[in-house]
Amino acid sequence: MEQTIGFDACAEPGWFRFWFADQRWEWSDELAAMYGYKPGEVTPTTELLLSHKHPDDREHVAGCIAAAAETGQPFYGRQRIIDRTGEVREVIVVGDLIFDEDGTIVGTSGYYVDVSDRLEEQRQEVLEEVLPEVIEARAVIEQAKGALILAYGVNAEQAFRVLRWRSQETNTKLRDLAAQFVAELRMLSKDSAGFRNRFDHLLLTVHERVDAS
Repeated sequence: MEQTIGFDACAEPGWFRFWFADQRWEWSDELAAMYGYKPGEVTPTTELLLSHKHPDDREHVAGCIAAAAETGQPFYGRQRIIDRTGEVREVIVVGDLIFDEDGTIVGTSGYYVDVSDRLEEQRQEVLEEVLPEVIEARAVIEQAKGALILAYGVNAEQAFRVLRWRSQETNTKLRDLAAQFVAELRMLSKDSAGFRNRFDHLLLTVHERVDAS
């Protein structure tokens, strides 16, 4: 999980772990940098992370962290963070669960993915123009991008960055990864309860089931 891949002008994705029992956070150097810190400069805590959240997002994120610890669910979602320089970054948090040797849920882990160049008008353009083309084209990469657009509310370019990140992170061919992702997405329960959890888990693990070529 420690390896990360850069996204052009965006900050590199960074990983995190949150242990429920003692409310302890761990983060990669890349995630520290996303917040504006040097490696090892600070110890991540819930209080520190919340202090960097956009004021409009802080209460919601605090609730998500509390819910994760209390109910044993992954920490995930879209949020805005404010780094030490005052720059606002829009990020997607893709989360999964951590299990101990007995199969007990003991924490959540995942990645922060910077999608700061997203604009609302771009999202509207994608929803109105790109998605119909995606559906019509039926190309697996475009279908996978379409699913990410809908799930994360990003534009087409940012959706492709997420796919490329998973491809490079897992050393899996992009087309093979997208094809497996789309195939398994069709079988994913569409029940709204817990859908985002299942979607994130699929995105983070689908490479494990791609046939070796």
